[in-house]
Amino acid sequence: MIQGWPRWNNASRKWLWILVVVGIVASLPVIYQRVQTEGSAKKVEFVFNYRGLLEVATYQADPTAFMDEQLDRLKEAGVGSMAMFETTLDELSKARRIMLFTAADVAKQNNTVIAENGNYTYVAFTNEENDRQLRPLIEQGLSKLDIAVFPWQYGEHGGLMIAAGPEDAVLKPLLKTDPIAFAMLRDKGFSIVPRLSDNVPFNEEDIDKLLSFYKDNGVTRVMLDGEGVKGFRENEEKNSIETMANLLNKHELGIVAIENMRVQPKGFHKIAYLTDYNVVRLFSLSDTDVNLDKKIVSDKIALATKDRNIRMIYINAAPSKDMQKAAMTHPLDNIVHTLLEPGNAVERVKKNGFEIGQAEAFQVVDAPWQKYLKAIVVAGGVAFVALLVSIFAPSLTLVSFLIGMVGSAGLYVLKPTLLEQALALGVSISAPTIAMILAVRKVRELNKAIPDMSAGRRLTHTLVLYLKTAVLSLLAVPFVIALLNNITYSLVLSQFRGVSLLHLAPIFLVAVYIMFYKGTSLVQELRAWMRLPITLVMVVAAVVLGAAAFYYLSRTGNAGTPLPGEAEFRAMLENTFGVRPRNKEFLLAHPLFIVGIFAAFRYRWASYAMIVAVIGQLSMVDTFAHIHTPAVLSLIRSVLGLGLGLIFGLLAALVWYILERCWEKWSPRLLKP
Repeated sequence: MIQGWPRWNNASRKWLWILVVVGIVASLPVIYQRVQTEGSAKKVEFVFNYRGLLEVATYQADPTAFMDEQLDRLKEAGVGSMAMFETTLDELSKARRIMLFTAADVAKQNNTVIAENGNYTYVAFTNEENDRQLRPLIEQGLSKLDIAVFPWQYGEHGGLMIAAGPEDAVLKPLLKTDPIAFAMLRDKGFSIVPRLSDNVPFNEEDIDKLLSFYKDNGVTRVMLDGEGVKGFRENEEKNSIETMANLLNKHELGIVAIENMRVQPKGFHKIAYLTDYNVVRLFSLSDTDVNLDKKIVSDKIALATKDRNIRMIYINAAPSKDMQKAAMTHPLDNIVHTLLEPGNAVERVKKNGFEIGQAEAFQVVDAPWQKYLKAIVVAGGVAFVALLVSIFAPSLTLVSFLIGMVGSAGLYVLKPTLLEQALALGVSISAPTIAMILAVRKVRELNKAIPDMSAGRRLTHTLVLYLKTAVLSLLAVPFVIALLNNITYSLVLSQFRGVSLLHLAPIFLVAVYIMFYKGTSLVQELRAWMRLPITLVMVVAAVVLGAAAFYYLSRTGNAGTPLPGEAEFRAMLENTFGVRPRNKEFLLAHPLFIVGIFAAFRYRWASYAMIVAVIGQLSMVDTFAHIHTPAVLSLIRSVLGLGLGLIFGLLAALVWYILERCWEKWSPRLLKP
């Protein structure tokens, strides 16, 4: 049995490749259903922060006329919704529905001195209609916070005396939005997106009435603000998160996931699950963003909707002091011209295949038979990882496959999400590594078979290897898509883990293979390298490589800082091709692969270029690991990168060939004594 083990390991590779192919075939229906899901929500909603607009209006000579004019402009520009917070005394004061007084103000009005023990807040309603609508709102809202409220009179105007200091009272959130502003915005044709905090004690009856009111007035989803979702603080005593979810379901209201938040509000994942993921992703343009160049802001909007499954664009605005103009300024003109001419953001969103309207959640297509196909995909994925093991440790091929299958079965029972992510990462590392190592092997075989290959044959073999290596690397893609085919990944409530490892492991493994594996035992080669004395050159090289690796990792993901001019170059690519290929693929890795392989057919040392060129292969796989990006778009991006990389690679190979010929012609003269 022991003597036959090497033979079984060698024979098993064929069956492992067959399992990989079967896994790919099993993934295709799952991929198709993901594409169906991604095409089920095509409406993009532009939402404006009403409180920000109110803040800007307070600095105008005629706030009411300014508000009316700007609302009409925003509506015409494509803004269909207004986000409204639970109102506060401060907000009502800025809207001129109430006037606020301190104890000192009241003392002056009464020609008395301020009492030592009375630091109350006084509210005067500016007209009878405001009194009628806002008095019960303020009384009920503050009573929920255990703040006493008493009747008060300001001349002929009704008012309230609030048992709280002015600085504290103006910050307290009332249960509802400003009802007068709500009605005004609805009359203007805006939909409302309420923002609900967890700062008011949870009361099921109150929330039920509030959500019923919202539903009756065209609200389709709410934003959950603050550290926790509505009901989070009292969840242990009242099970209020589940109650909140049930109320949202009862009134057919969805929620919003804000992009680039460090963490979603506590309890968000639970409430998303309980509402059957009736969630849309929102991209927020900050006060700073809306002051940028119109084309830049338009690019941000177009990319968010097309590339990242964003269906809500949230626009903030705030007044600012301009000392040079000696005036208070605002970004509303810039916002309008970003959405219309010359930014054309709304038109660009439409050209990308979207409609403008109230955002809708994805209708998940997830047939019951998917779980059976995913089981086959898991087996194929484990086989793929075992094939990588077989390159470096052939004797462990079967053992690694069997251990992988047993481990997968255990994780499926204990933690299926970890199984999906771990196996997706394993396959993502395996495919580009195997593809590149097979390319290096082929070069070595051809060099032995045809020692002095012509330039034409070198180029032909190079192009064939370029295509084969790309196809082999992309074999990981069906596994990644099928394993991570869950709406939580599309909404970025769950994320593909191990991005840094994916970006480093193939480089390291390819480097180990090229540097150490010379056709003998890998263990012997490693021992030989370990016995080498450490020199200053090695130390310097290690430092340089470490710095390069750190910079390389800093450029991965969305947090990397672009180089000067890079943002403009990216925008140019996006506007030219419609989909932006990755710079590191078509400008570096793919061309380096072509010129490196072309050169390696004559110079063995040129194969070291593959250590860097593998970046292009792993980057293509990583593109599909961004599950919030539509799969079709990721495919276009990768193919476009391969096409442009081919063009630049052929140019690089031509330059190399010219230099090669020049060296052949002139080196004898230069080296002649």
